[in-house]
Amino acid sequence: MIKVAFCDDDISVLGELKGLLGRYRTKYNQEIECAAFCSSLELLAEIEKGVRYDILFLDIILPNENGINIAKEIRQYDSVVKIIFLTSSSEFAVQSYTVGTYYYQMKPIREEDFFRLMTSAISECKKEQQYSLILRCKSGITRIDLDRLEYCEVFGRTLLFHMENGEVLEGAGNMDKLYGQLSQYENFVRPHRSFMINMEYIRKISYKAITMENMAEIPIPHGKCSEIKNLYLEYAFDRKQVFIS
Repeated sequence: MIKVAFCDDDISVLGELKGLLGRYRTKYNQEIECAAFCSSLELLAEIEKGVRYDILFLDIILPNENGINIAKEIRQYDSVVKIIFLTSSSEFAVQSYTVGTYYYQMKPIREEDFFRLMTSAISECKKEQQYSLILRCKSGITRIDLDRLEYCEVFGRTLLFHMENGEVLEGAGNMDKLYGQLSQYENFVRPHRSFMINMEYIRKISYKAITMENMAEIPIPHGKCSEIKNLYLEYAFDRKQVFIS
């Protein structure tokens, strides 16, 4: 289900937005959960508690506060939410994109514009959700693009996600649950109870270890080498990769 939030100090604007959303839900038969805030402090308090929204309509000019600054605070907790700024002035249009703005919408917002924005944002959300993983980490909530995940390892109750660019993201969880989520994707395999790897990033498979593109060595338990080699060859064959014998 898509979760949408509105934040505007004008109660009449919040009423208009909720009305637009209600008509959109009916017309397109969409299941959408909605939250409305007339105070940025209330919105931030929810986000700090870990509440996540897919789409946020945020007034850029709030009492004693600039929506750009609010968005910067939100980005400390959530790098994923699609922020759509609402404003009666184009003054902050360029600056708004420094916080990863999805769109900058002038007020008053017309029904056709709202519907177009919602359809576009929802489509983008669903596309991202199909091949991504939402992770709660120390830096907040972030979305991991599974194409960029090289491998994952577990230490106690901590999961370490090693990305292709060398970044390592840390989150709480266990490998069994993670593997259950990712086993539906053909490129992920669990060669060892403490590791899960993306076969797209395999450089070499030897008797004792798998060498990844970043030169990390993933141990192979005794007796599992042939099984892992066969899984990799089957995956590579399905991907129509070139073999030299």
